[in-house]
Amino acid sequence: MAGLSSDLSVAAASEHCLNIVERVEEAVVVERRVLFETLAGVIARGHVLVEDVPGTGKTVLARVLTEALGLEFTRIQFTPDLLPADVTGSNVYNEHEREFEFAQGPVFSNVVLADEINRAPPKTQSALLESMEERQVSVDGTTHPLPTPFVVIATQNPIEQEGTFQLPEAQRDRFSVKTSMAYPDVEGEMGLLDRRANRRTLSPSVDPVVDPETVRALQECAEDIRVDTKVRRYIVDLARATREDDRTEIGVSPRGVQRVFEAVRASAVIAGRQYATPDDVKRLANATMSHRLVLTTEATIEGTQKTDVIQAALDAVDVPAVSPNAPETDDRAESTAASGAEPADSPSKTSPDDDSPEQQPPQSAAEAEKSKARQPDRDGDQPTDSSGDSRGRSDDDSGHGQ
Repeated sequence: MAGLSSDLSVAAASEHCLNIVERVEEAVVVERRVLFETLAGVIARGHVLVEDVPGTGKTVLARVLTEALGLEFTRIQFTPDLLPADVTGSNVYNEHEREFEFAQGPVFSNVVLADEINRAPPKTQSALLESMEERQVSVDGTTHPLPTPFVVIATQNPIEQEGTFQLPEAQRDRFSVKTSMAYPDVEGEMGLLDRRANRRTLSPSVDPVVDPETVRALQECAEDIRVDTKVRRYIVDLARATREDDRTEIGVSPRGVQRVFEAVRASAVIAGRQYATPDDVKRLANATMSHRLVLTTEATIEGTQKTDVIQAALDAVDVPAVSPNAPETDDRAESTAASGAEPADSPSKTSPDDDSPEQQPPQSAAEAEKSKARQPDRDGDQPTDSSGDSRGRSDDDSGHGQ
């Protein structure tokens, strides 16, 4: 698998992604936002939670996407009496061989549809935890690896629906992306009827666009995406802002930060870029962060939505300015500057005659005025870093990202 990414360029990966989306749209009436969020979760090697009322096409979306990806598909219908062994499998006694044999459960597949996952009790829901995090199943002390790629696409009805159990926080945190389909508009529902009139089967289906090897190559391609230090810090600052919000008991976890980072790289692959931007973070902020929050009782009573907290964080945290052509060495320089230390190979130390503001001792008020008056004549001599930005200029003065 390590060499797969070298055989697939970012441009080719983006073309594959667009073909997959268009193939799914042939059979499912769904917003592209939902398709891109779901596909980003798959490419990021994560798992996807789709929440909406019954009948909006959640199950069809999961099945048709799996068909377009050319992967093996199994469906588990979660019910109140479903047992953990019904998901993972169990050891069965073989009378002919006179020994126990492991009978694989439906979780042994490339894409597992956990349909209406919140209708099963927490004990059964937790049966997926090891599978989702470790890509393996342990039964009676024996570990069984799951196939690759492995993705769980879980659907759930809103918790206000009767007969549902809210997912535990530990399991919600293991989903990279949570998305919602909503009802289609008038044109969408008319298109749904037109497609039904043109086929003779009850459920739509599509032909594969790629194969499992290409899906693995797409996932490997995401590992090569460059994420600038400023973009990484932007993700961390957004997560910390959710924890500091008075309306939340639990904000985005460190594990959630990693899942956001992975989804952002996948978003860059879909867009055909070799680097991630702050726009990738903002575009996926709600899908990757909102389901990880736990609101306070007061906020819940007041009708606060989790998306309100995410939007507040987006409004409060400054968007970094990122140059897509900046070399990798900038990451180290930015990290050093953020810590308040001067880099060992800083241009400001190359000449003893350099009297930039960073090298001068503290000045009196009169000296500061004189220095300020001379500054316009010295702008051309001010040292710059490798990206061309003035070292004396703050991040706030450099504008916003793309």
